[in-house]
Amino acid sequence: MHIQLATSDEHINACYPTIAQLRPHIAQSGFLSRVRSQFKSGYQLAFGQTSQSVVTVAGFRIHQNLAYGQHLYVDDLVTHAEHRSHAYGKQLLDWLIDHARQNNCLELHLDSGVQRFDAHRFYLNNKMHISSHHFAIRITPQD
Repeated sequence: MHIQLATSDEHINACYPTIAQLRPHIAQSGFLSRVRSQFKSGYQLAFGQTSQSVVTVAGFRIHQNLAYGQHLYVDDLVTHAEHRSHAYGKQLLDWLIDHARQNNCLELHLDSGVQRFDAHRFYLNNKMHISSHHFAIRITPQD
């Protein structure tokens, strides 16, 4: 498997079938423009591809904050269901860790939905640990 950053429209669009398994609420028609818009704030899209197709995708950004210093935050990490258990996700996670190291990051972070038990097992098996709880509130627009 070859891992690279998606920078062309062709590569970004090729990531959609895989990332849609994690983010099914995003329509294919709006995917490219949404990713391009996020690029402006430092979002990057990496993907692993076999000779047949894109099998694993990660959306991430490198930034700083007081809590973690320079770190890589993974927004999206998914391996296509048809290609799981072939170590593609592990290869992409290792690539992300190496990319973080090359960019002087002190840590790698991600949040994972509480219902994603298989993903949690994967993260724990890859030496990640649960370091915090993430809290959220939906903000409704005022009329």
